[in-house]
Parts: sequence; C-alpha cells; structure tokens
Amino acid sequence: MKSSQGKVLYVGKAKDLKARVSSYFQNSAKSPKTEILVGHIRDFDFVLTDTEAEALVLENNLIKKHTPKYNIMMRDDKSYPYVTVDFNEDFPRLLYQRRVKRTQGKKVFGPFVHGSSISDVLRIIVKSFQLRDCTLREFQSRKEPCLLYQIKQCSAPCVNKISKSDYARDLELATNFFEDKGEQSLEILEMRMHELADNEEFEHAAMIRDNLEVLRKFMEFSRQENAEIKGDARNVDILAYHIGDIEVDLAVYLIRNGLLLGHKNFHFPVVDCSEEVESEVINFFFQYYSSGSEALPEVIATDFSNENNQLFEKALASISDIKVQKPKTKNLDLSSLMKLTKDHAKEHQRVRITNEDSVYVGLNKLKELLGLRERPVTLECYDIAIFQGQSPTAAQIVFRDGKPDKKSYRYYHLEERAEGNNDFAMMKEVLERRIDNGDLPDVFIADGGKGQLSTFQKVLEEAGLDIPVCSIAKSKAKGEFHSEKIERTEERLFIPNRSNPYLLAKNKSLFKIVTQMRDEAHRFSRKLHHKAEKKRTISSWVDQVEGVGPKMREKILSNLELSPTDLSRMSPEKIAEELDVPLRIAKNILKVVIPN
Repeated sequence: MKSSQGKVLYVGKAKDLKARVSSYFQNSAKSPKTEILVGHIRDFDFVLTDTEAEALVLENNLIKKHTPKYNIMMRDDKSYPYVTVDFNEDFPRLLYQRRVKRTQGKKVFGPFVHGSSISDVLRIIVKSFQLRDCTLREFQSRKEPCLLYQIKQCSAPCVNKISKSDYARDLELATNFFEDKGEQSLEILEMRMHELADNEEFEHAAMIRDNLEVLRKFMEFSRQENAEIKGDARNVDILAYHIGDIEVDLAVYLIRNGLLLGHKNFHFPVVDCSEEVESEVINFFFQYYSSGSEALPEVIATDFSNENNQLFEKALASISDIKVQKPKTKNLDLSSLMKLTKDHAKEHQRVRITNEDSVYVGLNKLKELLGLRERPVTLECYDIAIFQGQSPTAAQIVFRDGKPDKKSYRYYHLEERAEGNNDFAMMKEVLERRIDNGDLPDVFIADGGKGQLSTFQKVLEEAGLDIPVCSIAKSKAKGEFHSEKIERTEERLFIPNRSNPYLLAKNKSLFKIVTQMRDEAHRFSRKLHHKAEKKRTISSWVDQVEGVGPKMREKILSNLELSPTDLSRMSPEKIAEELDVPLRIAKNILKVVIPN
C-alpha cells in the first residue's frame, strides 16, 4: 500500500488478495490506525509467490527494506549478552556484545543469563590466557608491546611474541568456559599458578588463584540454571503469547546447551493486527529470528496450529535448519515449560499495565527524549491568560517526581501592552522574572507549539542557562474513511532539534504528567485572570469617587466585599463603617453608585 508520493505505508500477505484488500474498505468498524492508513492509501502493488512460506519471507524482506509506518515492527525489550570470536582476524579476540550479526568466520557463544557476571568473567579469561583485547587498528599499528605484556596479561601477538598456533591453543582454552568444557581449562590455570609459585612469582600466582575462584563460581552458576527437560534438547526456544484487551504479549524462553538461560518479552497493540493474531505473532517472530542479532536454536516449540507451525518452519528454512514443533513429541517433552512461558506472557502484561501509571516510567521517558543524564525531578509549566489585552496573568505550575507541588505554584501579574495580546512577549517577561528568582527546575515545559518552545530557548540562551525545555500542544490528525473525514485530537510534545514531535499517547505515564501540568496551568492562570478582571471592573467606579487618592483607593478595594448595587441601598454612616472610610468619602461613594 503506497501514498501519493509512492512511499510504502504497509506490506501484507494474503491467500485471497481481493478479500484481504477489500476488508480495509468495508463498513465494519476499524481501528483508528487502520482508518488513518486507509485515508493515506493512493496506490497498490503486489508480488505473486508460490507458497505462503515464500510470502512470509518476502514480506519480512520488504518490511526491512521500507520500514512501513503501519506494520508491526520488532522491538526488543531487552538484549542478552553474547561473547563472539571473529576468526577472520589473524589473532582473534573475545568480544562482549549485546547485538550480534552473524557473519562467515564468526563464532558466537551465548546468550548469557543476567546474573552470570559474564563481562567480569570475560575480562578474567582474557587476562588469564593472555589474549589480546585491543582494537584491530591498534593491533595493526603497534610497533612495540604495550604495558599489558610487561605485567603478563597479554602475549603481545601484535609484535609476534607468540606464534599463531600457540595463540590458537590459548584461545581454545579460553572458549572452553563457554562450551561446558571449563574443567580442562581450570586444570591448566592451576598448573600455571603452581609453576609461578615455585618460581616465587607470588603476585602473579595470587592473581590466578583469585581468578580461578571467580571462574568456578561462573561454572557453578551455569549448572544451577539447568532446567528440567525430558528428552533430547540442547538449544531450544519456547514461544507463547497472551491476547489481552489492549495488547498482545509475547514471551520466549531460551534453552542453550540444555540450560534455561532466561526469557525475552515483546508486545504490540491488538488494534495493530491486520491479520489474525497468531499470523501476526508468526510474522513478528520471523522478524526476530531473521534480524541476525540472536544465536539461533535448533528447535522452536510452540502451541501454534499444525498448519502455522509448518508455515513457520518453511519460512525459517531461508535462514537456518530449525525445526518447529509442538511442546510434547516422542523425543521431547517441554509441556511444563510451555505452560510457564504462557503464564509469563500473561503476567508480564499484567505487571507492565500496572506499572504504566508509575510516574517514573514517564519521567524516564522524558529523560530519554531530552537526552538527560539523570531522571528529572522538578518540572515547571507556564500559561498566559488574557482577554482583549486586559488583565494579563501567568501561572507557574511545579511538579516534583511527577506530582503537583502546590506550595511552589506562583502567580504573575503582567504588563498590559499597547498591541494587546502578545503571548510571546508576555512569556518572555514571565521567564525573565522567574530566572531572577533562582532555584530553577530540571526541565521547563511550555504550553504551545514550536513558537513557545523557541521563545523559551531564546530567553534561556540570553540568560546563559542550559536548562532543557519542551512544549506541549494539541493537533488534529486527519484521515478519510469511506469518503468521510476523520479528525482526532493528538497531544504532542515538541522537543528541540527533533524534526517530528513526540506523540504522548505512546507513553501513558508521560501523557498523564504533562497534560495534567498543562491543565493545571490553564486553571490556575485563568483563576487569577478572572480575579484581576473582577478587581479591574470594580475599581473602575472607585476611581470616579471624588476625594479618593491611591492610598484610600487601596483601602476601599481591600475592604470591599459588596457590589455597587448593595452599597446604593446603604446609608452614608453604614458605608463609612463597612469600608472604614471618612463620612465625606462615604457620601461621595453614594453619589457614584446610586443611578441618576
């Protein structure tokens, strides 16, 4: 599906193309996302394939190529660490990596479960077997061995202090720890420790002794992660999903070398499903396995239908020889782990939805959007209230840790300007006065679009302050469905140096914090504005009273709780008592408030 500019909006597959495409234009209720998609479609293109598996592979390749806006994209909520060795280098090194791309000549170990301290273990192994850890550029440019060689933590292959065959032997001993063959390497290290001690190199021997203890704990930890698996299973992934009211949650349990390493989780909105949910789940997992960032299993166990399992296996054949099967077969029983994976998907959704309301989720998102080092604590939002250039006021709203700090709210009475309404000039006045007061927030939030954001940035720049700022504004998303215009209001966050505003609907917690601040600022500024307008209106007749100077005027206004009509019904003596003014002033007030 393409836009008028030829941009690919969506890629899909279907056995019956006509039925699939026409379903987008039927009168039945569609999700908001689909309605907007349909409003942008101006052209279609199609490709024929012999089988569904081919279609799945082609769909995935086209999604990778075009990254269509309306397709469900694979987003991983966490990444397990791997250890890789690139044998294309003359003297390969061990690398710690989160994202791995499989290439010819590269060997991948892992993933490693969180809690295994794999980064510390890797550093110890590299030092213990004196492997290089410098970059390829450093390795190729070095003319003399570095300090690590002097302290016996590197064998200096960069200047040929070790042969390729001896280095390859040490590398093999190092990788044994990742292939469940660590006992042999431990024995070698123990022998080296005793040799060093015999040669009275006690400091080096003590270092190996301490390292041996860490390596033994690493091997013990790996064994404790052993899962109860009945049958032949060394490298298996177990896939399951849970369909909630709003979202679909997916869970993967990973078994490597017969050990249960841990799990991975994904989720996407139910309304984003353009096909049956199970078909979308298969599409999603195919993206996951074809991304090239994960070590592939030998077997994938699912509870999908037999037909979908066969389709999934045929599609995966384009990547690797992976068998897709039910959790219980003649040679493998993963029934208990399948139940656990399903329960995990359901529970992960429950916990995530519960935590969505946490203010810290929103504040961390704001930290990410603004590129802050730490989560912001104090936020301030401002709003101007004015009508026809009269009684302009502003409100300063303060939130701490995502909650209103009402004792820190402030009112500002602003200058009336000859040109009338001038939000930008007034916001500049407010901000300059605020800066003078000190104790500034972690983030400023303006009510308005790019214009207000620019004003904030300019004032802060003139003041020599580097305080993050963003602005919130509503916009209307337009689309067309069955010739009917569709218009929805979206809350957007404008961020400096970002071409497109962030849609706050993507983060429920941040949406709640920022919109609540904006609404509080509106309420607070209008409250003061109405009060100022009332005072201005009342003071207009006080100014007409003969003999009333500035001090007397303030005194009357401070004591005044009655309307001119109420005063007109009172005697001069009563007015004098009520307003605490001389009798002659009370008589002059009556002259003004009693209609002619």
